[in-house]
Amino acid sequence: MTRTAERARQSAGLSLLTRLALVLVVVLPNVIGAGVVLVLAAFVLPTETLSQDPGALARNLTVFGPYLLVAVLVGAWWGHRRMRIPALPDGASDKARERQFLRVRRVVLRGPLRLSLVQTVLWAIAAVLFVLLNVFSSGRIGFQVGATVVLGGIATVSITYRLVEVVLRPAARRVLTERPPSGSFLPGVLMRTVGGWLFGTATPLLGVLLAGIAALTIGGYTLERLAIVVIVLAGVALVFGGAVITLTAMSTNAPVLAVRRALKKVESGDLDVDVPVFDTTELGLLQAGFNTMVSGLRERERVRDLFGRQVGEDVARHALENDVELGGEVREVAVLFVDLVGSTTLAATRPPHEVVELLNEFFAVVIDVVERHGGWINKFEGDAALAVFGAPTALDDAAGSALAAGRVMGARLAEEVFASSDSLGAGIGISAGEAVAGNIGDRRRYEYTVIGDPVNEAARLCDLAKDVEGAVVASGAAVSRAGDEASRWCAHGTRQLRGRTEETELHVPARRGGRRAVESEDEVAESSAASPADSSEGALQSN
Repeated sequence: MTRTAERARQSAGLSLLTRLALVLVVVLPNVIGAGVVLVLAAFVLPTETLSQDPGALARNLTVFGPYLLVAVLVGAWWGHRRMRIPALPDGASDKARERQFLRVRRVVLRGPLRLSLVQTVLWAIAAVLFVLLNVFSSGRIGFQVGATVVLGGIATVSITYRLVEVVLRPAARRVLTERPPSGSFLPGVLMRTVGGWLFGTATPLLGVLLAGIAALTIGGYTLERLAIVVIVLAGVALVFGGAVITLTAMSTNAPVLAVRRALKKVESGDLDVDVPVFDTTELGLLQAGFNTMVSGLRERERVRDLFGRQVGEDVARHALENDVELGGEVREVAVLFVDLVGSTTLAATRPPHEVVELLNEFFAVVIDVVERHGGWINKFEGDAALAVFGAPTALDDAAGSALAAGRVMGARLAEEVFASSDSLGAGIGISAGEAVAGNIGDRRRYEYTVIGDPVNEAARLCDLAKDVEGAVVASGAAVSRAGDEASRWCAHGTRQLRGRTEETELHVPARRGGRRAVESEDEVAESSAASPADSSEGALQSN
């Protein structure tokens, strides 16, 4: 079943609570509006009031009560039919569920207009009925009663429209979450605002205007009567106009507040947020657009996280912050090469899942130590790893950081990974010097890497370290470039490495009390703090 079909099944109809709320917000304002219209038409507005003609007053009251009852019953029945959503039979096809979802969406989004149409028809019938009821006995009363009913109906229907919007907001949220608004269902923000003024302010004031025109043209108003008419109409305008404008403002404000609250969460770094879409105007498009934006930010963050895991956080950060340029530059770097010993025998004698678990334990220690000392893993090569210090982010003491990382890594691997196996181990080689660091490859596929003599020398020292006690060997070039860390290393003779014409000075971690030096956690933190990343220096362009 598709996600749209599932949403259609869940939104098969309005809940009973929603239907009861709709009855309340439709019936109650219309009953109150009808009562206000009756008082105005019978006792306040006309110069020739219905109360002065007992027969006319009795005739209007006799019709008013039954019509109000019939209008409420007919309006409830008609409104129910306009909002009715047939239940979807069990086992319906996906196409049927899709059509059901579209039907639900149409009914919910057009609900305020549908119910407003029902009320408008009933108020229009009332206007015609009461005009006919009075026009033959007095044309002035007939006109005044008809105008009062029309103006009262406009104000009442506009208030009910806004209340229905509020009641249907949860249902609108469900259907608009699946499909954002297109702007084709209801008027936009501009028309909503203008309509609020037109129906909430202009309509009641029109009654005051008509009263003034009647006083000037027809006459018959005493000063006291005119004052009463103006006071009553102004009070009605304040109450009904205030209600319409308030509801209109709330309809406009609610979506903006929802976006603003969600924006604060995004500003604080919380990207796991979505704005409920419940408005059908441009504000609904704003809500849906915000969700699309946050979804893009989440995807970007996920890609950045995956990218950082693939190439290292420093390389990923520089790649995102700078334009990609192929090529590189000469940098002073330190290189650490670590290779697992006994991996061939391990793969031949143990199940694949055990091999993978061991490799993951091995690389977990390697990555943790390298990152603690300011370096990054440039690449994995089977059961080996190449770590770089000083590029792309410069370090004050790249060689010292690499040497400290080598010492700690050797000790931790022996204690945490190889303690239960005599056949496994790791060789660690460290070198330092000038190398070319940059993006190597083609624009279609490239990687940030380091190429140069320190890399080759570290790889050769790694092979040599496998036969040296402690399995950690550094070049004289690395020790000579190190700061305080150099005092923790001692000379271990010279050796002509494969592929080189000159002998290389070898150094190993110094012994303490007859044992190879092993850093405590405090010493690890101290050596890490001694080689902080210098973010002020320029970084290479990277992928």
